[in-house]
Amino acid sequence: MSVLRRTLVLSGVLVLAAAGCGSNSLEGGSSTSPSTAPSSAPSSAPSSAGPDLSGSLPPKIKAAGKIVVGTDATYRPNEFLQGGKTVVGMDVDLFNAVAQKFGVTVEWQPANFDTIITGVQGGKYDVGVSSFTINDKRKQQVNMVSYFNAGTLWATAKGNPKGVNPDDACGKTVAVQKGTTQLDDDMPKRQAKCKSAGKPEIKLVVREKQDQATADLVSGKADAMLADSPVVLDAIKQTGGKLDQVGEIYDAAPYGYVVPKAQTAFAQALVQALQSLNTDGTYKSTLQKWNNDSGAITTFAVNP
Repeated sequence: MSVLRRTLVLSGVLVLAAAGCGSNSLEGGSSTSPSTAPSSAPSSAPSSAGPDLSGSLPPKIKAAGKIVVGTDATYRPNEFLQGGKTVVGMDVDLFNAVAQKFGVTVEWQPANFDTIITGVQGGKYDVGVSSFTINDKRKQQVNMVSYFNAGTLWATAKGNPKGVNPDDACGKTVAVQKGTTQLDDDMPKRQAKCKSAGKPEIKLVVREKQDQATADLVSGKADAMLADSPVVLDAIKQTGGKLDQVGEIYDAAPYGYVVPKAQTAFAQALVQALQSLNTDGTYKSTLQKWNNDSGAITTFAVNP
């Protein structure tokens, strides 16, 4: 199973981002804050470039004229709050452009990362867009539409004063977000290696939000953190040199939009929208805006 997903926000910087995250969680839960306006409002008419996909909308979305999206808005640069209320980021800009291909707007609803999939399953959200790593467990629950590629990366305080080695972090204190593949898939394997080698286990500081995990590292409460590569790289930049990358990016895997299992036709239409955005240049320019173009993919698919 692939590992990954979203990081951070610290004081001025602690509002960064994390979630999407390569979380595996399928539990339910309540959202953390009320709905917020999209970072930009797509036109109510389908985009003139590419196919008109409005006929592929599920009846609920078509009647409402909007797609209600659940997102963990603590995962900068992919999705985070600007001014405390407006959801912005790479995922936001890209999905707003996707929605325009259908002639509808997007209502972004911040939520705890580990509640979004069940929110989609239960109809609270039409789609989940939150740096979700595509893996087998999630594909059993929902449809996932690939749109980006990311991996896992570790970070420490500047200069790595605690001498953290991601391949041998036994005995170190490591901050990680709840519900992510980093916690659910990566850490159990590392803990097992520590145990078999007769070394102390990794001391995990599990946080509800990625920005909290990042803050733990910056404040010295944790020796290291791990999260999706775009999030960690942005955290390093946003903290003004307080953090360093440790090791290389690993376990690269695609992110996917979360769509109800029964809505395969809608999921396939989202693929068409992404293909159209790739053709007209919007896809690449959106990723470049957020310095994430290295994660661009050329083949979009349902449940790859």
